[in-house]
Amino acid sequence: MNHPDNDKVFTGSIPKLYDTYLVPMIFDPYAVDLVNRLKSKSLSQVLEIAAGTGVVTRLLASTLPENISIVATDLNQAMLDQASTVGTTRTVEWRQADAMQLPFEDETFDAVVCQFGTMFFPDKSKAFSEMRRVLRTGGILIFNVWDRIEDNEFAETVTTALATLFPEDPPRFMVRTPYGYHDHHVIKQDLANGGFTALPQIDKVTARSQATTSRDAAVAFCQGTPLRNEIEARDASMLEEATNISEEAIGKRFGWEAIDGKIQAIIVTIEK
Repeated sequence: MNHPDNDKVFTGSIPKLYDTYLVPMIFDPYAVDLVNRLKSKSLSQVLEIAAGTGVVTRLLASTLPENISIVATDLNQAMLDQASTVGTTRTVEWRQADAMQLPFEDETFDAVVCQFGTMFFPDKSKAFSEMRRVLRTGGILIFNVWDRIEDNEFAETVTTALATLFPEDPPRFMVRTPYGYHDHHVIKQDLANGGFTALPQIDKVTARSQATTSRDAAVAFCQGTPLRNEIEARDASMLEEATNISEEAIGKRFGWEAIDGKIQAIIVTIEK
């Protein structure tokens, strides 16, 4: 009962829970890393793809000079609504857009940025082709993806716990999508298929994931991501039980308060 089509559905209460729990727990340190890699570049227009609830967007807006325009897009309007509700320190253009068919002219942007969104694209080569198309010659694409789930301890713990609740049909969203695109050879080939001819720079960055309580971490994954869709597809009445089992597993492994676990991501930089 795993439905890949639902992997990119962020609706209902998911955007708010995602922004409240998941963003500070696993996304913040990599947003800083990504923006630090960009801020030394000579830029006039920046496009962010799969902006989600705006963690990178907010940092771009507060870090880059005000004369650099920022366009932030996402497939899910609900995520952009949450992002715009939180707001930014200066004007950003929020725009609903599909990475498979970007609504921009050729060679419009000096940089394209994507934080933990590439894994969700159904045709990654096509998405890379679109990113390359809207980049100016000499422009830069920077994106990050999660490394193996085994190197991301909270996510692995939740996935293992849920397999005990649904032994006949364990939810595989985490393994399949967020933590399913980490093979360097595959990434390089997809970029080449998308028209990039330069060799990408690929870095591995390890950080620490922190949460106030094991409950917060369990809510983040079980209720603030499309994993929730998989749980509810099996039995909508079991969402709370799934969250409780995940909380118990996290608590036993990491403690119950002020918890800390390993996270690891791959950062890819390539020029047009």
